[in-house]
Amino acid sequence: MTPPAAATGAAPTRREQILREAARLFAERGFHGVGVDEIGAAVGISGPGLYRHFPGKEAMLAELLVGISSRLLHGGRRRVAETAGPPGAVLDSLIDGHIDFALDDRALIVLHDRELDRLRESDRKLVRQFQRQYVELWVGVVRDAYPDITEDEARASVHAVFGLLNSTPHLGSPGALSGREPMAALLHRLARGAFDAAVPAL
Repeated sequence: MTPPAAATGAAPTRREQILREAARLFAERGFHGVGVDEIGAAVGISGPGLYRHFPGKEAMLAELLVGISSRLLHGGRRRVAETAGPPGAVLDSLIDGHIDFALDDRALIVLHDRELDRLRESDRKLVRQFQRQYVELWVGVVRDAYPDITEDEARASVHAVFGLLNSTPHLGSPGALSGREPMAALLHRLARGAFDAAVPAL
């Protein structure tokens, strides 16, 4: 999957602009509460003009949800492959990558929670496939960083940390702690604390 423009520093394409506004509007008002004309108006084109990019709202939703699952998986794999240092450093890199998603793409978290069942079965299966692979990637890294915990404990801890990090839609603005970076640092400490807590007491 091609990285979004935001990840490369390039100006967003019209297609990316449409997806970003569709995600925002779907998250705010629900999938059925938003019309094609409103999405078009948000990016400065007529509603029918959107059909040059997408056949309909369902295709936008599918690209958003399948796309973010794919992006998380491939971004995580890249971090694991490129991060030098001990296993803890690799885990820190994975945590930072997921925090970036959780703070910058909060509308997609809302969409996943509310609208996943609206996807076609084939698209839902693809989302679930990417998500399972992403979890198992984390499980392997967690077990390297914490050799004293079992595979089941590592998997439970990963799901708990995802629940923590994906709670950002309920935390107010990303700058609620006087800036994005303090919020990111807090989330990182909380995530690491959850993994530390999984280590059996001596």
